[in-house]
Amino acid sequence: MSRLSRPRRSDVGEAPGWKRALRAGSSPCPILPLALAAAFGLPLGADASGSRAPRPDAEPARVWPAPPETPRLAFVRAFAQPTDFGVKLSGLRRFSNWLTGAQKGNEPLLKPFALALDEQDNLCVTDTGANAVCFLDRAANRWLRWSALEHRGGRGRAAILFASPVAVAKRGQTIFVADSARGSVLAFDLKGQLQFQLTNRLQRPSGLALAGDRLWVADAAQHSVLAFNLRGEFRGAFGQRGTGPGEFNFPTHLATDPQGRLYVTDSMNARVQVFDADGRFLSQLGKLGDSPGHFGRPKGVAVDRRGRIYVVDALFDTLQIFDPEGRLLLNLGEPGAGPGEFWLPNGIAISRNDEIFIADAYNRRIQMLRYIGPE
Repeated sequence: MSRLSRPRRSDVGEAPGWKRALRAGSSPCPILPLALAAAFGLPLGADASGSRAPRPDAEPARVWPAPPETPRLAFVRAFAQPTDFGVKLSGLRRFSNWLTGAQKGNEPLLKPFALALDEQDNLCVTDTGANAVCFLDRAANRWLRWSALEHRGGRGRAAILFASPVAVAKRGQTIFVADSARGSVLAFDLKGQLQFQLTNRLQRPSGLALAGDRLWVADAAQHSVLAFNLRGEFRGAFGQRGTGPGEFNFPTHLATDPQGRLYVTDSMNARVQVFDADGRFLSQLGKLGDSPGHFGRPKGVAVDRRGRIYVVDALFDTLQIFDPEGRLLLNLGEPGAGPGEFWLPNGIAISRNDEIFIADAYNRRIQMLRYIGPE
């Protein structure tokens, strides 16, 4: 099989109960009305009745598998900036942005890369195009964004800039970010103040996952996975370069499930390996190939509350779903910019309510799907 060819639309992968998806008047002084509208959130595009015209870019509904099969996944919407998530800017901020032409507080995503959800399903995002880390408090409709952290040391305060934030995780009030260019994992609070920085034993951290009191870190340069506690103290490591069980060839993304199992995207070996809570090898998903159930360049991995495993493939622009035994359930996606289409997708995160967030990196957006099938 060719490594560079994309899956054929006719390829079908099945498991019990599943089938693959198919693919008017002018104003004498216009500045004041516009300024007031910008400051107080009045609709600029409304007609005389105050209603808005339909958005020309509204996405059509799409489900997988396509009818007449029973749908399992549905496209919900795409997000490209904070206001797409429902974040409200203050009137003063809108007015300031209108005056300056800036988008402060509503900066568009440039290359969303890694995603994670906390205990309340609040969303964390790393943007490697802007070298920034973002946090969405969904209950408060609040968006926080950091391109640098404040570090208070013996010589006073200093700023630590993100250089290449490629992975993120959050527990309580602490956000953990793996910065591959800095060769470290940074832990900080919601005020953007550094709590500690992991540099010892790391070369190029590429993936993060939390399980209990353990922080798992994938290191692509060392072809290994390391364990730390939540204070940053080293607890162990496993893996080396190779193709056998428990060996890696540039591991990237990590995920855990409620049983504490660890899922490692072994990217250049075109597979996902599964380990127990102590790092012992259990199984693997996929292998190199261009048909459903195979991978070209697997990236983000996540597990839903039923134990199904979701794997993003950046080479084929697809999302593949496997049951807990590793059987392929569904294969969807293709290159493009429409709903369920991708351009070098990367991270993935799944909420307790079956919301599936996918970092569609080069389309500069996050796509949200939802599981709608039977239990």
